[in-house]
Amino acid sequence: MVTIPSQPDDPAAAPVSVLTPRDVGTTGLRTFPIAFDGSVLGWVTGVTRATGVLDRFSAAGGTFISTADHYAAGRSEYMIGRWLARVDRSSVIVATKVGRHPDRPGLGAHQIENSVDASLERLGTDYVDFLSYDGDLLPADPEDAFDAVDRLVRAGKVRFLSAAHFEARRVRELNERVAPAGYPTFRAVLAEYNLMTRRAMEQEMLPLAAEQNLAVFARLPLASGFLTGSIRSPDDVPRTALFDGALQHLGRRGDRVLSALDEVAREHGTSPSAVALAWVLSKPGITAAVVRAHDLDALDAGLLGSAIALTRQQSAALDLASE
Repeated sequence: MVTIPSQPDDPAAAPVSVLTPRDVGTTGLRTFPIAFDGSVLGWVTGVTRATGVLDRFSAAGGTFISTADHYAAGRSEYMIGRWLARVDRSSVIVATKVGRHPDRPGLGAHQIENSVDASLERLGTDYVDFLSYDGDLLPADPEDAFDAVDRLVRAGKVRFLSAAHFEARRVRELNERVAPAGYPTFRAVLAEYNLMTRRAMEQEMLPLAAEQNLAVFARLPLASGFLTGSIRSPDDVPRTALFDGALQHLGRRGDRVLSALDEVAREHGTSPSAVALAWVLSKPGITAAVVRAHDLDALDAGLLGSAIALTRQQSAALDLASE
């Protein structure tokens, strides 16, 4: 079990996890099953707090940090870079996304290569472990984009390619199109998955991932904060606009899911957040859940979720409530 420290403001008093790391597809990498979502950095989390959160994450066994070049106009990457300078770079898996930065929009070859160089400068590193196309923004002739990634891989700037916010059919189509030419194929996917958003992942993406041995990173496992249980009526206001998406889940189905989470949380003596994360991580094929942790308390809740073992009855109750 993960143990929450008695002094949560002390980064040295880190939770301890004995959870086994998971294989990242066929890349040869392994990762702790909770990944850190860098979208909060530079937006709701400043430099000092970011350092404490990332220290705690690393001390608890965390290895995977996911960001994007457009998060907070690049400040997320910059803050991660400041932290990376303090640790062993080889112990961290860094993933970033390109395609949506306002200065370099799209996935043309030049945009990709220039975006990666800018990201590396902000991150203060020579390479990223995963580069994601941030949505299906590819030009009509996608081979140029994959050729650009091939050059980046050969230059040692990128290790693996991934797809963020793509439909499963499109991932399949592109992998089958570029593989015969020897271009890098998608080795991982990043897609939304939680108790409120299930169908596309379970019916399409997870079967494809199993067929092609892709790593799967579950984005928004807490449904933009809705599954924390802190937003239960239209009068409950998210703490920042980053969590406004929680409001879309209000209603009868949302009430059923929160009620089921409350019950399982009582049985485990924990929080709805921890149970919601445990549900995601219990699903076959999920490599890690990418968690938005804006402070130490939110991070600790996420770490707890990586250690709870749900019973079959509890999983079934959550499945039924979220149908």
